[in-house]
Amino acid sequence: MTPRVVVTPEAEEVIHQLKATHGELMFHQSGGCCDGSSPMCFPKGELMINETDVLLGSIAGCEFYMAKDQFEYWKHTQLIINVVQGRGASFSLEIPLGVRFVTESRVYTEAELASL
Repeated sequence: MTPRVVVTPEAEEVIHQLKATHGELMFHQSGGCCDGSSPMCFPKGELMINETDVLLGSIAGCEFYMAKDQFEYWKHTQLIINVVQGRGASFSLEIPLGVRFVTESRVYTEAELASL
């Protein structure tokens, strides 16, 4: 089965660093506002997840969620979580490290869509 969300090796390294400091983590794809549309990293359980969120999968052992209404726009794409230098304007755990997670994406092939 084609995963809905994957992580680059560089982002996975940052996740492992954050896990060593904060323990178990979770991600939520932000839908905009103050933090743009960045993937947000929190200690597991800090962000309340409910029936309006969709579990897309996991990256580096961390659950990754997105709001249902936002998922409707992104459901034809695979999310690729990467990390770049620079301080983001959010509450995500990586910000003090001088990096920020970013979401890249690619459109699924017809075969991949059929396997979802």
